[in-house]
Amino acid sequence: MQQRSLGATGLKASRLGLGTMTWGRDTDEHEARDQLVAFAEAGGTLVDTAAGYGDGASEELIGTLIGDVVARDEVVLATKAGISRRTGERVTDTSRGHLLTTLDASLKRLGVDHVDLWQVHVWTDEAPVEETLSALDLAVTSGRASYVGISNYTGWQTAQAATWQRAVPGRVPLASTQVEYSLLNRQVEHEVIPAARALGLGVLPWSPLGRGVLTGKYRTGTPSDSRAATEHFARFVGAYLDERGRGIVEAVARAADGLGWSPLEVSLVWVRDRPGVTAPIVGARTAAQLKGALGIEDLTLPPEIIDALDDVSAD
Repeated sequence: MQQRSLGATGLKASRLGLGTMTWGRDTDEHEARDQLVAFAEAGGTLVDTAAGYGDGASEELIGTLIGDVVARDEVVLATKAGISRRTGERVTDTSRGHLLTTLDASLKRLGVDHVDLWQVHVWTDEAPVEETLSALDLAVTSGRASYVGISNYTGWQTAQAATWQRAVPGRVPLASTQVEYSLLNRQVEHEVIPAARALGLGVLPWSPLGRGVLTGKYRTGTPSDSRAATEHFARFVGAYLDERGRGIVEAVARAADGLGWSPLEVSLVWVRDRPGVTAPIVGARTAAQLKGALGIEDLTLPPEIIDALDDVSAD
C-alpha cells in the first residue's frame, strides 16, 4: 500500500487507515485479529483508536495484538483524548490535566511507551484553546507522543489552533485533523480542508463510506446485522437514509455498475484521492468487510465519473 506524508511532517502512513471504534464492543477479539492481519498483509500501517471507544476497550484490544500480530514499529499508532462515556453519557473535557491523564491511561492500555499520533478528539469551549494545545506540546516533549493533531474542529477552530502552534518557536506544529468526510458529507470542503492545506495539516476522513450507507447495503431496507439495526448506531446511520442520501447512493451504484466495481470501492477511492487527504479511516465490523476496502489500492476513478459524483453530491 502506498505511504503518504502526514501533512507537512516527516511521518509516513498508509493511505488507508484502520478504524477501531467498534473493537471490544461489536467487534470481538477474533474479528479484530483477523482485521489487523489482513490490514498489515495489505501494507496498511495507520491504526486509529481513541480512549473513548468502548471506554478504553478498543485500546485494550489493540494492546493485546501489538507485538503478537504486528510489531510495534510496523504500525503508526494513533489515539485520541477528550471524549468519555464512563458516566453513561457523552462527556467532553479538553483541560490539560484531563488530556494528559487520559494519555497516560491510553499508553497503559495499549502497552506502549508512546503513540505515533495523539489527537484532541473534540473542541470544547470550557477549556482555553491555549491550555488544550499546551497538553499536545507536553505530550511530545515528554516522549509520550511523536506527533499531534486535532479532530472534529471547524474551519476557524482548525486555523486558530494551527496558527497558535506555529506562532512561537518551540511549540509543536499540528500534523493532522480528523473529520467526517464522504460523498454524503462534504461540508469540510468549504473551510476545514482549505485551512488544513494552507497550514500543513494532513486530513484523515472518518466515516468515508457515509456511516456505511455508501456501500449500498441499505438500498432495499435495513439488514439485521448492520449498524443501523443496533440501538447505539441507528440514529447515527439513519441521518443519511434520506432522499438526498438515496440519490447519491444510486449515483454511486450506477458508477460502480459501469466500472465493474462495488459501490464501496467507488466511494472510498473518491475520498481517498481528494485534495489534502492523507488517509481515510475505514472501520469495518468484520474482516470480510475490511477486505472489500483493502482491494482499492490499484483503482483510480476516471475524471468523468469524479465530475458526475461531484455534481450529484454537491452541498
